[in-house]
Amino acid sequence: FNPKLQRVERKKCNMSSLLRHRQQKHSEDDRQQYKYQPLPPYADKVYLARQKKPDPWWIVALEVSILLATICFGYYAYNHFDHLHFHVTKAYAHLGYEDAQHQVGQRYLHGKGVEQHHGEAMRWFKQAAERGHPHASYNQDHYFFDVT
Repeated sequence: FNPKLQRVERKKCNMSSLLRHRQQKHSEDDRQQYKYQPLPPYADKVYLARQKKPDPWWIVALEVSILLATICFGYYAYNHFDHLHFHVTKAYAHLGYEDAQHQVGQRYLHGKGVEQHHGEAMRWFKQAAERGHPHASYNQDHYFFDVT
């Protein structure tokens, strides 16, 4: 007689009886204990989430147009980067940034992202040189063209 062996067998027996009990169909009395309790007295004051109404047609049209505009801008930014970069830099140049003014002058001088125009290049180099940009003053003197 080994007590450890007896305990292990007893555990096996208990597990198998539990599994058998679980697989059996429950009686009506067993099902009664799983029924919901009656609603509490404050239940009529609890607001349930409402079902979301569909968006109006103009909201859907606005979302679709924003999505299409984003896709078009992505295409433009990817395939026409030089052109986009020139216009963004020119906007900063108009705000008075001397680095941007020099960059716009370089782009006009070499015709990158825009048609080559030496007169505009000298105008932007002059503005940047007046603000103290050293390369712009050098470019203004070095690439001096007769623009008249």
